[in-house]
Amino acid sequence: MKKHSMIVLALLAGCFTNSFAQKAEKTLTVEVSNEWTKNKADEPIVINLNNLKTDFNVKSATVWEGDKEIPSQLDDLNGDARADELAFLTDMPAKSTKNFRIVLSSEKSNKTYPARTYAQMMAYGHNKKFAQITGFSAAGTENVYSFVYHHGPAIESELVAYRVYFNEKQTVDPYSKVSKRLEIKETCFYPTKEQRENGYGDDALRVYNSGGVGALKGWNGKEATHIQPVVNRTERVLASGPVRAIVEAEVTGWEYQGNDLNMINRYTIYGGHRDIRIDVLFDRPLKEEIFAAGVQILKEGDHMSDHKGLAGSWGTDWPVTDTIGYVKETTGMGTFIPKYVAQEVKDDSNYLYTLQAPGKQSFHYYTTFTSKKESFGFKDMKAWFDYLPEWRKELEHPCKVTIK
Repeated sequence: MKKHSMIVLALLAGCFTNSFAQKAEKTLTVEVSNEWTKNKADEPIVINLNNLKTDFNVKSATVWEGDKEIPSQLDDLNGDARADELAFLTDMPAKSTKNFRIVLSSEKSNKTYPARTYAQMMAYGHNKKFAQITGFSAAGTENVYSFVYHHGPAIESELVAYRVYFNEKQTVDPYSKVSKRLEIKETCFYPTKEQRENGYGDDALRVYNSGGVGALKGWNGKEATHIQPVVNRTERVLASGPVRAIVEAEVTGWEYQGNDLNMINRYTIYGGHRDIRIDVLFDRPLKEEIFAAGVQILKEGDHMSDHKGLAGSWGTDWPVTDTIGYVKETTGMGTFIPKYVAQEVKDDSNYLYTLQAPGKQSFHYYTTFTSKKESFGFKDMKAWFDYLPEWRKELEHPCKVTIK
């Protein structure tokens, strides 16, 4: 009996030893440099974990600036339950350099940080109940626009919110706010009358048949076209804060300009930002396909362009068909395409640039939005149009990130 007990104890000891031995950590120093002549607030810093080639699955991380911990988040971008990127935000004075210590761990953490972004996707349930979901797929021939609440996934920062339509339009539709705060979890993009009276925001724009705020479109030589026909559509939430929120719209088998394209549009918003980055990803190199993106033509307004990839608009219109319970919204939008710009064009609904990226499997661009009712925003067209070139310059001067 004594010998048997000793064997059991030895086995248990071995189990505990193996359990503790499984924990792994990796510490690295990251140097961030703002080489620009202007301060940068809430600058996104993104670390590609796959490039670090750690020999363990990273399940938690902490980021330190000296003795101060910086809120951060890990994101799985390809759905394999392994973190692909680490993201955090930092303020960078002009011509400055900071060092951050990052500790990656194989152990999970229950630590939380104040939420500065949020993502939401909901499906209709039994008895008009809703379920929070992280994705939804349907055949391209199915009309599922109304099966998903607020017609597709939504993302927000403290400043603005957007949703992506779950149909052939894939329109990016904005939501305006009065005060800086997160509120989509409470309003679900459709605030009640009482919520609006208490200072909540609301759907800000009737996008009609346009691309709304920077939606990617096809181009037939005369006008923007929708993303159809396709074999299958999927929209999903990849991340929901605290630092950034990410959603995707994916199509497979898009019959377009003589090819069958599999494409993902990935939309990312960061805390403190009103703009979103749109990454367009393909599973094989492009040929000569022509795409288009820009801004919606707004009523009672005007537009601007630098003729080099930046376009903006400003105007006033009813945000919904109900002209009794709602008032007109004055909004501004902008889109900046940094590479692969072909031509500046327009159709009846949009000011656009066409894009071509032969031999490439991805490209990205940015879009942004404001509402005149913001207590913290731009009050007239001149202020908005003055801002857009500065926004472009800031995007063209990202901080340099070096892993030591």
